[in-house]
Amino acid sequence: MDLAVLPDRRVLHVTRAGEVWLHNPATGRNTVAATLDVYRHDEEGLQNVAVDPNFGRGGNNWVYLYYSPPMDTPVDDPATPDVNEGDAPAWGTEADFAPFRGVLRLSRFRLVKDTLDLRTEQRILDVPVDRGICCHVGGDIVFDARGNLYLSTGDDTNPFESGGYAPIDERPGRNPAYDAQRTAANTNDLRGKILRIRVGADGSYSIPDGNLFRRGAPGTRPEIYLMGVRNPFRIEVNRNTGELYVADYSPDAREADPTRGPAGHGKWLATRRAGNFGWPYCATAELPYVDHDFATGTSGAPFDCAAPVNDSPHNTGLRKLPPVQQPQVAYTYGDSPQFPELGDGGIGPMAGPAYDFDRRATRGRTAVAWPSYYDGLPLFHEWTRDYVKAFRQDKRGAVTGIEPVLPSVVFDNPMDLEFGPDGALYVLEYGDGYFSENPDAQLARIDHIAFTGNHTPVPAASATPTAGVAPLTVTFSSAGTTDADGDRLRYEWYLDDDDRVDSRAPNPTFTYRENGLYRATLTVTDQVGRSASAEVQVVVGNAPPVVELVDPVEGQPFAFGDTVTFQVRVTDDQPVDCARVTVTYILGHDSHGHPQTTASGCTGSITTTVPEGHDPETDNLTGVFVASYTDAGSDGLPPLTGTDQVVLVPSA
Repeated sequence: MDLAVLPDRRVLHVTRAGEVWLHNPATGRNTVAATLDVYRHDEEGLQNVAVDPNFGRGGNNWVYLYYSPPMDTPVDDPATPDVNEGDAPAWGTEADFAPFRGVLRLSRFRLVKDTLDLRTEQRILDVPVDRGICCHVGGDIVFDARGNLYLSTGDDTNPFESGGYAPIDERPGRNPAYDAQRTAANTNDLRGKILRIRVGADGSYSIPDGNLFRRGAPGTRPEIYLMGVRNPFRIEVNRNTGELYVADYSPDAREADPTRGPAGHGKWLATRRAGNFGWPYCATAELPYVDHDFATGTSGAPFDCAAPVNDSPHNTGLRKLPPVQQPQVAYTYGDSPQFPELGDGGIGPMAGPAYDFDRRATRGRTAVAWPSYYDGLPLFHEWTRDYVKAFRQDKRGAVTGIEPVLPSVVFDNPMDLEFGPDGALYVLEYGDGYFSENPDAQLARIDHIAFTGNHTPVPAASATPTAGVAPLTVTFSSAGTTDADGDRLRYEWYLDDDDRVDSRAPNPTFTYRENGLYRATLTVTDQVGRSASAEVQVVVGNAPPVVELVDPVEGQPFAFGDTVTFQVRVTDDQPVDCARVTVTYILGHDSHGHPQTTASGCTGSITTTVPEGHDPETDNLTGVFVASYTDAGSDGLPPLTGTDQVVLVPSA
């Protein structure tokens, strides 16, 4: 989900399931630094990781995480396959909704050598949320040059029954999670915001000057820097200029509707001052949504972006809101007349970093560091369109030019970008797939080698077998390894846990005599010293479960609205507990997905709902089923997870 580069070029990266991974560039190995126990429903889990800006100085070894603690939130009971107790009700009373009140938590922990010590947790800030219902958690963490921490939060609002327009459902008895006015437009709520705080030595925080509301102002939260955002999944700060970059996702309406509002827009904004960016009343300062009565189905007047008013019964803050500010970039699904360089396709905006060529650590390191050409240029990556662009701005911040960045490189759903202390660009790619382990997901580093430089080799590693009981003899292979320059290559295999080279043969054989979970790593180095790594997992003593969705099957005819029965077959070397099986139905939309519901058990059924604002006749929609099973572990070995995915295309 997110990455953070340490001063020594080790890289932390996290998964929604709660794992904090640590990549060591010296060996190419990835190890688990910690595993958090997290609540997982829809998009919640472990969201983001960041490194303290003073890490490595004066004993500072703080790492920041934003995650969903388990609490006592209801979960699904597999004994009742036709009911999902983990889903919050769409209708009910306050007593029905109360069990699903939870938090997303910002904490920091000490990194001790290769371990994130969970016992050192300092809880900094809890953001109250409504659980058991989708969507939008945000969760990026960045720091400015003054040490202020910025945290992005999503609107925590279900968008699927609003026709693809503004979710402002105020009907009595309706779950408040269908009304974004309670969060993004609420001056007294931390959701749908960019928060700015300064963390103290004991984990408490203070409020820096310049936030949107003064400390102590009634009906407001002083932590708020920006309000009126929907799902600002990626933010960055230019530490030289103080400019904050924010990318925000839009609703899914393909076309404007005079009775509801504009089509969906992806947005990118750059600001040095606090403000309101309009959601859910305005897509931009010039594109208002229309006030809509969900009880009667009638629409009123467009909202006033210059003087928005929050009259929702769910509002706990100020009624009169700050005027809506205009983003620098806004684009839709089709070609943009103003920004044709963005092309067309889905909408998945991500704010990337601005390169700082003048940092002492990067200046002159031509073998790695990016050139001065990119100095100060903010990068923008599009998750659904698989590209990276650079924005050029004038002195007022307006975008005057958009340039492709590495157009020959295939970015597979770029999730996060960060320039390291060495001036190289680190990239985390999600890969193709929905809420599951994707074989094409990867952590990569992109060095600048100029026109006459030497390319890094591309390693490939495989093993046969990958699981069994001790003693287990495994044959490893480097077949598929390439080098664009045809250099002579050196192979180093790290096959156990002692970080020592076990073989320098291209295709070695190794016997594991003790049970364990091993990540065998191949590091390939060319004759000028450039290296890269690949790994393969070997399990001794506990085979990973093999999960198969027996029903439904790939390509099975169906129509949205059908109730689809599922059957999951799990093969494991331990007794299979069907209570550990989960099946998630996801509405596939272009190259992203909207999780709808999760059921438990080896058998059951799920209704293939289509949220409002999605039209099976005109939108590129699929029904995606993801089955997952995590075993109980054995003999001190950690639990292992297997997954399977089936995509159903609706019948014509």
